[in-house]
Amino acid sequence: MLKENSEHIDPWLLEEDEEEQRFEHYRFVADKGQSLLRIDKFLTVRIEGVSRNRIQQAAEAECILVNGVPVKSNYKVKPLDVITVMLDWPRRELVIIPEDIPIDIVYEDNALLVVNKPAGMVVHPGHGNYTGTLVNALAYHLNVDKAMEMDDPRMGLVHRIDKETSGLLLVAKTPEAKTHLSGQFFRKETQRSYVALVWGNVAEDEGTIEGNIGRDPKDRMLMRVFPDGEQGKPAVTHYKVLERFGYVTLVQCRLETGRTHQIRVHMKHIGHTLFNDERYGGNDVLRGTRYAKYRQFVNNCFALCPRQCLHACLLGFIHPVTKESLHFESDIPADMQAVIDRWRVYRRSQE
Repeated sequence: MLKENSEHIDPWLLEEDEEEQRFEHYRFVADKGQSLLRIDKFLTVRIEGVSRNRIQQAAEAECILVNGVPVKSNYKVKPLDVITVMLDWPRRELVIIPEDIPIDIVYEDNALLVVNKPAGMVVHPGHGNYTGTLVNALAYHLNVDKAMEMDDPRMGLVHRIDKETSGLLLVAKTPEAKTHLSGQFFRKETQRSYVALVWGNVAEDEGTIEGNIGRDPKDRMLMRVFPDGEQGKPAVTHYKVLERFGYVTLVQCRLETGRTHQIRVHMKHIGHTLFNDERYGGNDVLRGTRYAKYRQFVNNCFALCPRQCLHACLLGFIHPVTKESLHFESDIPADMQAVIDRWRVYRRSQE
């Protein structure tokens, strides 16, 4: 059952960076004699305890599909339509089991903590990853003495990053802190910067990428930019070139919004796919020569950092209790730094 929750901002509305995987919670098939009816009205009478406003928010988040395609809340249900409600966690009861997993805590007080997440660690339990996640580790660190429900207010993740992205994450330790911090993310009052290695020589020293981001209708595992703005959610990424290596460029990306895969999708959209981003085609030689020696060099770089070269390096927000402005920075991790160093040497050898 979907329930109203007035204690903190709805998790459906949080801007999340983590790879999105959705699960079917409800499925309805309209009768043969179904008259045209707005889908928000249709679902409100069929899902117990959920308001029409909640349904409309779910539609905005592309959680409501008709015949496999996301629809808006004003869609008119037709006879034999198949309506599904997809959410970011499995329908089955999922509990968090505290696990003694080392985590790199950058800062902690009574209200919150900041974690430096390594690449390869899943943030939140989900399909195929019910243990070994950051949330399991946090449950242990917070001295939770037994398994807890997924929506337990003590588990205060206020944003996420992809499994293979490293860097800073903010965690609230009280419901009050979670409400305050989630509000900052929702109102775009936080500061978040990433360092990324991308394919190609980025033409401009700095710039802004704008374009609605939504799920690719041809491949639900991918996100894409919809330039006309009729689909997806508005997204803005500001980038600045840090260093040029000829066939690849090191850039800093500052998020104004926080859509799923935003940096990965926006950079690909302007022709600069992230280096070794397998999902978006960056794990192939996209720039450079055809010589076997060069291809071997690139493959060696892939082996050094077997993931997309993306690191959440800066996080800034207002402390929910002291109201102090806090800023944290994280050094580029060893695997990504090794690739950058290799490209720096390669660039010098070509001069």
